Amino acid sequence: MDIINEFVASISWDTVISAILHILIVLVVARVALALFLKFLHHLEERMIEKNRVEGEPPSDVAKRVETLFRLVRQAVRIVLWTLVALIVLQNMGVEIGPILAGAGILGLAVGFGAQNLVRDVISGFFFILEDQIRVGDVAIINGTGGLVERVNLRTIVLRDLAGTVHVFPNGTVSTLSNMTHTWSAWVFDIGVAYKEDTDRVVEIIKDVGRKMREDPELGPAIIEDLEIFGVNKFADSAVEIKGRIKTRPIQQWTVGREFQRRIKYAFDEQGIEIPFPHRTVYFGEASKPFDLRMFDKAGDALAPEKTGG
Repeated sequence: MDIINEFVASISWDTVISAILHILIVLVVARVALALFLKFLHHLEERMIEKNRVEGEPPSDVAKRVETLFRLVRQAVRIVLWTLVALIVLQNMGVEIGPILAGAGILGLAVGFGAQNLVRDVISGFFFILEDQIRVGDVAIINGTGGLVERVNLRTIVLRDLAGTVHVFPNGTVSTLSNMTHTWSAWVFDIGVAYKEDTDRVVEIIKDVGRKMREDPELGPAIIEDLEIFGVNKFADSAVEIKGRIKTRPIQQWTVGREFQRRIKYAFDEQGIEIPFPHRTVYFGEASKPFDLRMFDKAGDALAPEKTGG
């Protein structure tokens, strides 16, 4: 009992009470600060979702991307805040935190070296989501491989190509990313016609096909602007090529483009516009003599000869 009494008597109760008060104040301030910050993040999250909804982005995609982003921010803030609170509490309890910080730094350095690829992937994934570079449902080309984006995670992007093959790319290894369906898409066409055709007339026919497609109750909603004609783009071997573009809603360019080509074929046939195919002329020189061409009927009898030459 004497030992206990001596220990109790040696305690500086003013110091203990002061330390407890400091710890309580730190905990209360930390809790209030965290609540205010989380409320601010929630308000900011709702504003971002509403902003993207007004711009026409699907609500489910917006909510998923924003929720993933803010979940990471909330977790990071909680970890940093409570780590600081724990260090302050230990310091008020008389614990020397210098060695703890040094040990944590060495441990963090060792973990960083061992998991640097993982950290790189997570940081890259965070910025993919933050900058809205790619989202689920987009058609993208990643490191030369194209396909439909099925998942965008913090560590990986999952892509499925047209053949059904699933490709998984760690975010840190993505060196090139081409998003074909971000905000809007386009069907770019090069239509070749014979050299004898009037290109101005051909352009009017193409524009008329574009106007009718935009007036179509099924295709019209997928087209966001009138068809654009850039003009004569190239003198090819057998054709004059006319270049243009149809702007569409994301991922609708292939549906619109295939129907556009089908209608162009019918329109050209109806207007007598020749869609050329490769031609080859055999030339024997200026001094070449005409040569006979003979056709035979089914019985093998020769018909009237025809003359041709160089």
